[in-house]
Amino acid sequence: MLNFSRWTVAAILLPLLIGILCSVPSFLPDSTVERLPAFMRTRVNLGLDLSGGSHLLLEASTQDVAKQRLANMEEQVRTELRRGDPRIAIGDISSRDGRLSFMVRDPSQVDAAVERIRPLTQGAGLTGQRDFNVEVVNSTTITITPTQAGIDNAVKSAMEVATEVIRKRIDEMGTREPTIQQQGGNRIVVQVPGLQDPRALKALLGQTAKLEFKLVDTTANPAEVAQGRAPVGSEVLPYPANPSGSPVIAVQRQVMVSGEDLTDAQQGFSEQGNEPIVNIRFNGAGGRKFGQVTSQNVNKPFAIILDGKVLSAPNINEPILGGSAQISGSFTVESANQLAIALRSGKLPVALTVVEERTVGPQLGADSIKAGLLASIIAVAAVAAFMFVSYGRFGIYANLAVAINVLVILGVMGMLNATLTLPGIAGFVLTIGTAVDANVLIYERIREERRRGRNVVQSIEHGYKEASRTIFEANVTHAIAGGIMLALGSGPVKGFAIVLLIGIATSVFTAVTFTRLLVSRWVRTHRPTEIHI
Repeated sequence: MLNFSRWTVAAILLPLLIGILCSVPSFLPDSTVERLPAFMRTRVNLGLDLSGGSHLLLEASTQDVAKQRLANMEEQVRTELRRGDPRIAIGDISSRDGRLSFMVRDPSQVDAAVERIRPLTQGAGLTGQRDFNVEVVNSTTITITPTQAGIDNAVKSAMEVATEVIRKRIDEMGTREPTIQQQGGNRIVVQVPGLQDPRALKALLGQTAKLEFKLVDTTANPAEVAQGRAPVGSEVLPYPANPSGSPVIAVQRQVMVSGEDLTDAQQGFSEQGNEPIVNIRFNGAGGRKFGQVTSQNVNKPFAIILDGKVLSAPNINEPILGGSAQISGSFTVESANQLAIALRSGKLPVALTVVEERTVGPQLGADSIKAGLLASIIAVAAVAAFMFVSYGRFGIYANLAVAINVLVILGVMGMLNATLTLPGIAGFVLTIGTAVDANVLIYERIREERRRGRNVVQSIEHGYKEASRTIFEANVTHAIAGGIMLALGSGPVKGFAIVLLIGIATSVFTAVTFTRLLVSRWVRTHRPTEIHI
């Protein structure tokens, strides 16, 4: 138990040395850290409650998801019945009451229409249900009704995609260590440390960034368009920047090219007026579609639509080939850059609204850090004094193990790129208090062995051996509780659990293995006949 080979000593000291070195950048200013090698930039990030920043709670409308699914199904039904052989003629498709209904003109084709439509439906997760029910009513009318299981599955999928899109957008802003997590079925929590003005963040996250290119319906009657009426196959959309002065415009419903075909979007400036614009580039398929559409519609206006609003409707003077284009629309540099970020990160599958907003000032965060540091200092001082008074030299070894344990925890958190929150500081204080528990068990067991008449070496060996089993079992139960908090908790609870679990692992190593190394070195060097413990 007290014999350590050189390799064993190296195996004990090397991880501790790496942990201590990894903790150093957390105490250095940003300017110094930037000059360090990349592998040394392992800093502990401060959470929202310590560094200040913005907290937003976003909520998605499940009605929007259901409406979008219905619109997608309508387009699929039209396409499927139109391109099949034989072609099935149908009347206008109604989307009233949250379901699709249409009449098949030839009654003998009703069954064939149903057979073509059913493959368009899918299973709703593991529920065993379909996402849409297809039924025949009045012998010639087909209804397509979304199921609740299908809606729930679509909302779940949309929220997963929305969370990832939000993460990409915030990363594009250059902010450090945001916290983005889903809460409940239709809410997303966003915390961005260091961001004191959330207006730009709200504007960016509230933008669905659904980009569409559609042809302007030049046959529409301006008077009817002004009243919100458009010809069949077209729709009326807002056009705030309309040069004619009308706030609306009629465009064809068919999407010629969509934002899903984009590969890049960058803020730039126009060649003529040097005004802020957004330069976009399509993928291969999108570039071909864009070139084909512009080639077939020269001298016709082409509407650029973002989130249901027309940004501009320029005239197609010549075919636009090469897979790139420009978006203009009375942008500022900031708004053009935000749009470029939104387009690069992809469109949100569902519109999000801010239902809760909080801003934590840096002064409040500084006060929290001071309070946490004060509590930590008091805890360390009290524990160190108690251990020294109670166990003398062995108490000094325990105190050294605690100090190294704190640095190693910081180093591990830095390597994991973890974020320290105010509850995390509470976990630190708790770890400091419990880190010496193992040493107390060991030292008390050594005392007991001495009272039984064993010599110094035997007492130390039996003390470490017998107490280690109890220490292991106690920390396993401790780790189970921390693991449950980490798995089921969120936000502050998870932050506390992370520090607690790291502290459990490092404290057992430092309190048992490291102190045993120190004790063995002292015993082999001084060969004491009595120990004061």
